[in-house]
Amino acid sequence: MTHRILILGGTSEARQLVGKLAAHAGLSIALSLAGRTESPVAQGVPVRSGGFGGADGLAAYLRKEHIDLLIDATHPYAAQISANAAQAVRAAGVPILALRRPGWEPVEGDRWTLAATVADAVQALGAAPRRVFLALGRQEVAAFEAAPQHHYLIRSVDAVDPKLAVPNARYLLARGPFREVDERALLQEQRIGIVVSKNSGGEATYGKIAAARALGIEVVMIRRPDLPDVPSAETVEALAAMVYHFVEPAAERGV
Repeated sequence: MTHRILILGGTSEARQLVGKLAAHAGLSIALSLAGRTESPVAQGVPVRSGGFGGADGLAAYLRKEHIDLLIDATHPYAAQISANAAQAVRAAGVPILALRRPGWEPVEGDRWTLAATVADAVQALGAAPRRVFLALGRQEVAAFEAAPQHHYLIRSVDAVDPKLAVPNARYLLARGPFREVDERALLQEQRIGIVVSKNSGGEATYGKIAAARALGIEVVMIRRPDLPDVPSAETVEALAAMVYHFVEPAAERGV
């Protein structure tokens, strides 16, 4: 029996999970991407790009495609997608599993200022001009037009378009992972005085946090949104084990 699994992706862990599950003979894997990245990494399985039309649209898709299991492996800040997923599986009667990457925790030497929202992060920069590194992704940076006095270094996978309506901004296109040694060199070269970051968790983008700590640079850390309470795992390996347990017949598990 082949089990049809839809993975809501967009993270490095989602790519790893696809590779691991696609090798299982009894699984038919499809990946859904929100379409926000212009040139996503090749996946090796059928990929659907774009939204579903909210929770109702996703529920209809799950029924139409006879999906046996939905996996939410989206970014920790994709709160609306995760909420839609939890609502859709209830409506469609489909099980759900989620990959919940642990957030970063401050350690000795970190200088974090916590912000509840991107707008709060803008305010946290203060009135005096500063050299700011924005490592948020292109969707959120427009909010910083409200503080045009600062000098911004903006890093994103895809180009920010339109560019910010501020007098001083430099744009850097790059895709992680980013090493601490390279992040430290970047912060020093650009004379960065403060970093604005989401608490994405994981190792791929932690380099800037470690580099800021080593250089004594302040970090404005935007808090994670609340996500639905669904069965979840913190690692790709643990979630894959949950999937295998789900798809194996009870007799094969010795039940």
